[in-house]
Amino acid sequence: MKKYAIIVAGGTGKRMGESLPKQFLKLGGTPILIHTLQAFYSADPEIELIITLPQDEIQFWDELNIWHQNYIEHTVVEGGETRFHSVKNALEHVQNGLVAVHDGVRPFVSTNTLNQSFEMAKDKKAVVAAVLMKDSVRQVNANGKNKNIDRSSLRMVQTPQTFDAKLLKAAYKVTFNPSFTDDASVVEASGHEITLIDGDYQNIKITTPEDLIIAEALLKAR
Repeated sequence: MKKYAIIVAGGTGKRMGESLPKQFLKLGGTPILIHTLQAFYSADPEIELIITLPQDEIQFWDELNIWHQNYIEHTVVEGGETRFHSVKNALEHVQNGLVAVHDGVRPFVSTNTLNQSFEMAKDKKAVVAAVLMKDSVRQVNANGKNKNIDRSSLRMVQTPQTFDAKLLKAAYKVTFNPSFTDDASVVEASGHEITLIDGDYQNIKITTPEDLIIAEALLKAR
């Protein structure tokens, strides 16, 4: 089956305290987004790669590719107002097959996770990588009171989130709703069940300065 990957890269540098969008920050001397592309290409060079970027960042991205000699073939699509709209725009470039949606700032996604995601999606149609909670969790209500929650019933959701392309495209025909926090929530709202697979604790999302420190350590360890 044809495989696609939509890599969503519309973040800013606000939580990083940087003016440069976080997907362009350097990790081991190379922009994070290039590391993410390389992870997919290493897993399967046949995956058709689609990156969503704000319109005013596309030229800068082109320049980065030249500077860092990144020759991995990919399509760049203008992003939208929200992640939902960005993915919807990218889906215009997807035909039949399987499509993984992934955060541009998760550069450590493993080949095993990617391969398992695509393989499971052939049958289950909607597959999400997730990991067990490590910390205790408490729920706070509207009155400010809190209570313990059994963490064994909770999972931390990661990407990739991998779907049958027809299913995902049909799910995205709806009007945007603020409750759509990720692609799984859009598909779930269409009535399809989500299958969870084991993610990887190293598959971190780099959004804060602390994350970048951890990412540098992970890269060095590899």
